[in-house]
Amino acid sequence: MKPEFPDIRVGFGYDVHRLTEGRKLILGGVEIPYEMGLLGHSDADVLLHAVSDALLGAAGLGDIGRHFPDSDPAYKDISSLLLLKEVAEKLFSAGWQPNNIDSTIVAQRPRLAPYLPDMTRNLASALKIVPDRVNVKATTTEGLGFAGKGEGIAAYSTATIFRVQTWSG
Repeated sequence: MKPEFPDIRVGFGYDVHRLTEGRKLILGGVEIPYEMGLLGHSDADVLLHAVSDALLGAAGLGDIGRHFPDSDPAYKDISSLLLLKEVAEKLFSAGWQPNNIDSTIVAQRPRLAPYLPDMTRNLASALKIVPDRVNVKATTTEGLGFAGKGEGIAAYSTATIFRVQTWSG
């Protein structure tokens, strides 16, 4: 019997979008009441884009721009939750399983704390992992930079993935 061992990888993702009038604010698949939304080809959900990039990067599968280009009309205004589910399927097809996600949303306003549990549940469901393996935080920049001035919102994410390998040595 050959021993099995886990192959573990870590990925990092970052995304930022400009705030604009006339768009819904969607973060972590949650619509948040606010006078502005994020500008982008899809729903511009920076949290889910950062998570997707972290997962794809960990698996060595590029980034979301490669898989879902903004030049493709099929992705116009698409829900980033649907894109994250497609990313998860790409990982599963390559033999990978998401292990955990840790993310931070950077926004001066609106206050995001009340929405974080729903974001966490959305991520866990899309990735087919239990919610305690997903952590979503929010922070401000104390009025500094583009996020502090209310010009945009950013998100950072790390992801670990694993697959079980059989030792062939």
